[in-house]
Amino acid sequence: MKTSKLLLASLLGLWVAAPLHAQILIGQTAGFTGTVAAGVKETTDGAKLFIDSINAKGGVGGQQIELISMDDKFDPKLSAENAKVLIEEKNVVALFLNRGTPHSQAIIPLLNKHAVPLIAPSTGAMVLHQPVQKHVFNVRATYQREAEKAVVHLATIGITKIALVYVDDSFGNDGLAGAQKGMAEAKLEAVALEKFDRAKPDFSKIGPTVAKSGAQAALLIGSGAAVVDGVKAIREAGSNCQIVTLSNNASGGFIKSLGANARGVIVSQVFPQSFNYMLVKEASDMARAKGLPEPSPAALEGFAGAKVLVEALRRAGNKPTRAKIQAALETFSKFDLGGLEVSFSPADHTGLNFSDLSIITADGRFRR
Repeated sequence: MKTSKLLLASLLGLWVAAPLHAQILIGQTAGFTGTVAAGVKETTDGAKLFIDSINAKGGVGGQQIELISMDDKFDPKLSAENAKVLIEEKNVVALFLNRGTPHSQAIIPLLNKHAVPLIAPSTGAMVLHQPVQKHVFNVRATYQREAEKAVVHLATIGITKIALVYVDDSFGNDGLAGAQKGMAEAKLEAVALEKFDRAKPDFSKIGPTVAKSGAQAALLIGSGAAVVDGVKAIREAGSNCQIVTLSNNASGGFIKSLGANARGVIVSQVFPQSFNYMLVKEASDMARAKGLPEPSPAALEGFAGAKVLVEALRRAGNKPTRAKIQAALETFSKFDLGGLEVSFSPADHTGLNFSDLSIITADGRFRR
């Protein structure tokens, strides 16, 4: 009898303790190797910085958040394969912080089939904003807005000869559309319009073409290593034009990869860099407490995305499901990230519209 009571008490103790050790599974597929690896690592590290802080306090509803990350090598086909595994085999309740425009497009059919929310895709593709994708919740401005603002800024400071160089895929075409809108607004025409292959970028002819065009500035719409190679080719061809690129390259790894060509490069930003924003201060304070360097813009994107993820989980209540998280996200109205407000509704999944420009300084930092 005594043994039975002890056994019952032991089992009861396990039952009570179980929720404390339960996990909320979140899936991520991104290019942890390949051309965007540096940026992906920084963005993911920024997300983990916040998620770890929540787990250290007991998680959400007594449950720890577990981020299951899979490497898709920046290959859209592998993105879809990874997403299928995460959704159908790992049974994640949401996907989070994937990277790339064609990659996002590749997984949308799976989101729709299984009604899985995707939170904070690391891309500003217009296709994820308009028309509204039911299960995609963006936490950053569009590439079109960035590119348009960059071109208008160049025109405002007297630069009229602008070359546009873009990757030949849906991301490149998306950014190009924004750049051309800015060109039209400034009543300018590109002095050079060049595209390159995403899988096998070759700038051997593009660099000299930009140099011969007499471009005062070149907007490079591409990712990571490809843009680094493009900048190198333009410089080796003898052009000292102003180099501009988009926020998908706003990582410390990108600066290091540029090497001697980094100084003076303009990079658009979709999150602020000023400590006047509580978001920036909060992320910086957490990083400093862990002995980590100041968060890069890429890390801030992950940090902000994680704040939205955690808030959605909280609003979803006990035992969050895919449907509960979806419904919770659409209740966001001016949710304060720390100086930036995120709002969603069934008719609008854009989240944020913040956009700014930064320049890489001589000491390898992004400065407004």
